[in-house]
Amino acid sequence: METRSLTGARIAVAAAFFAQGFVFISLTTRLPRFLERWGLDEVALSLLLLMMVLLAGVGSLVTERAARHVGSAVMLRLGLGLIVVAVPVLTLAPAIGFFVGGVALYGIALGLVDATTNMQGVDLEHRYGRPILPSSHGYWTTGGIIAAVVALATGHLSPELGAFVVLVPMAIAFAPFIPRATDVAGVSDGGPGHVVPTEAAAATSGPVPSDAAPIPWRPIWLVGAGLVVFYMVDTTAAAWGPVYLARSFDAPGNLVALATFPYLVTSIVVRLAGGQLVTRFGVAPVLRIGAIIACGALALVALAPSWPLAVAGFTVLGAAIALVAPLSFSAAGRIAAGTAGTAADPVAGAATGPAPEPDRARTDAVIARFNQFNYVGALLGSVATGFVGAENLRLGFALPAVLVLALVPLAPAFARGTLKRPGGQPVAGPVSRP
Repeated sequence: METRSLTGARIAVAAAFFAQGFVFISLTTRLPRFLERWGLDEVALSLLLLMMVLLAGVGSLVTERAARHVGSAVMLRLGLGLIVVAVPVLTLAPAIGFFVGGVALYGIALGLVDATTNMQGVDLEHRYGRPILPSSHGYWTTGGIIAAVVALATGHLSPELGAFVVLVPMAIAFAPFIPRATDVAGVSDGGPGHVVPTEAAAATSGPVPSDAAPIPWRPIWLVGAGLVVFYMVDTTAAAWGPVYLARSFDAPGNLVALATFPYLVTSIVVRLAGGQLVTRFGVAPVLRIGAIIACGALALVALAPSWPLAVAGFTVLGAAIALVAPLSFSAAGRIAAGTAGTAADPVAGAATGPAPEPDRARTDAVIARFNQFNYVGALLGSVATGFVGAENLRLGFALPAVLVLALVPLAPAFARGTLKRPGGQPVAGPVSRP
């Protein structure tokens, strides 16, 4: 029964990740059309993205506080509901003021959904006792791939058709497709993405006791720096890739989504295999190799003499950095859970005593706060790239090509902590090998 309810919850979390990726890529692949419609240049777009990212950070902070009282599932539904409102407003806007308002509302929704999906993913990973987040983020990528395919097929049509993408988050927010599982210890269900403690586990979900071990923010900050690097690169590719192909190479309008589509395809292949890769080779080696390959891929994008070669660079880039985000949230969750009332090894972070149930409220708070690194990276990727590349977008892509190498020295920080199977048995394999 517990396995069935965990499977149902995993489907719900996957659906939420899928909806987020589908809507986000649907919007970014239409950016060139929005720029043309409202007469915006690269600097204006950078300022617009700056507003969206800052509001996403606000949404994530609101989630950190509200989830303690109403649960992350309620906040997830709220975020998906706001997307349902925001996307038609910015897509069908009769004036630029409505467009800006729609982008602002979408930014808040983005923060809510980002934080809550990762909260749920971390909790599921702890309950399964094995890597779950790489495949969960893979469903985000799946949504993005489908959105890119739709953009390729409909790129010649009116951008107002983009309003129909809200059907996906609407269906996931309101469809009660997950079975109730209130009789399973520690797992209750209330709909998409809802995995909360039952009475037996709820006792550990209140305020953190005064004698609880302090959260080790230093290693979390190191992992967060890696997350900043990832989102800087990812946002640069997603937000500026289509614009780059359209303005630097004059690629056909319906083909600018090729900056995103192959990037997402290679990302999902690596993410779905991420659990096996990490278990076999270890976190740090996988991240180091990926960072070096990503540097070369971005250099190819920046120096490409034609748009097909730039697309090839984006394709390689997707595979190279695919695992950074899921492994960072996984590491932050392990570090936070490993300090909740148990002694830990100072090097590997492995518990030296019995492994209690992770403190859900404590871990959720850490993940919501950790999610802020997402938006720092997005600021660098969306805003800094636009300003640096205002005259020539090639320069904008050269910046992340250098900064992505920071993942090489940061990689060991991602290997801290040890996932525990139910009963306290560590996961076999070099998941935490530095």
